[in-house]
Amino acid sequence: MNLKRTNQTKAAITAVGGYVPDAILSNEDLEKMVDTNDAWITSRTGIKERRILKDPNKATSYMAIEAAQDLISNHQIDPSTIDMVLVATITPDLPVAATAAYVASSIGANNAFAYDLSAACSGFLYGMSTSAAYINSGRYKKVLLIGADKMSSIVDYTDRTTCIIFGDGAGAVLFEPSSNEFGWEDEYLRSDGTERMSLRIKAGGSLYPTSQESLDNNWHNLFQEGKTVFKYAVSEMANAAEEVLKRNNLKGEEISYLVPHQANKRIVDATANRIGLEEDQVLMNITYYGNTTAATIPLLLNDNKSKFKRGDKLIFAAFGGGFTWGAAYLSWAY
Repeated sequence: MNLKRTNQTKAAITAVGGYVPDAILSNEDLEKMVDTNDAWITSRTGIKERRILKDPNKATSYMAIEAAQDLISNHQIDPSTIDMVLVATITPDLPVAATAAYVASSIGANNAFAYDLSAACSGFLYGMSTSAAYINSGRYKKVLLIGADKMSSIVDYTDRTTCIIFGDGAGAVLFEPSSNEFGWEDEYLRSDGTERMSLRIKAGGSLYPTSQESLDNNWHNLFQEGKTVFKYAVSEMANAAEEVLKRNNLKGEEISYLVPHQANKRIVDATANRIGLEEDQVLMNITYYGNTTAATIPLLLNDNKSKFKRGDKLIFAAFGGGFTWGAAYLSWAY
């Protein structure tokens, strides 16, 4: 059971940044690649296009660095003052070396320690909890959290069930101690490993190391049992969001915005309906980016940062492979 934080020191998001590649893969483009069509994709997912990092020499770290530098430049942050860099991703540059360490060195965060966090589409939400906890502890003052995924590197573009969904991108936020009463308020995070094979890359780990068999059977690309994942996501994202509202005695009309993982428009709509939100209270950009996995929530924050006012109540919700899911409540601090 997740317990509500009672620390007096709150962690606040004080800066945001983002990056998406220039290349666009539209539904019309996909019609030429697999047996699908724009109307079907749009009605089932809400997606019209997604961004793709086409340069084979550029990886997840490239987008993470771009997002971090966007944050740093727009908010005049001295990177040497950053204490920690955390990268939420399921597409690290390399299996062993932490992508976050390379990102930290590349942006000049030379006084920071860095590591990766892997929780699929819930990665950024889990990273927010981790970042807030480091700030709440009083041990660190600046934690840079980045969500970044090059999903095009693990998608099979002959599989119409997955290639229509995912895109590439990165977003970043800076957590610092709040200078007022607003910030990270509560969280409800869950996981269930019994369904881990429903959304997976089968090979490349210690259970199924790379082999000729794994290559021949295409076990290195993403695969999902669509109906199972959809059923769990619709139910659990909504359950988690509802739990957070109940724990904090919040009603739908008090919520400024729902900031949900962009998995599927129908999943987002189900979560919003469960907690009684109107359309203008729900943030979405899935139409243009698709599902960028760990990058969806920070990209939403970056795209909508001009809307937020001090004291706005934001509810975050996500669901991802593992299974991992949860929701959180943050009051905007600046």
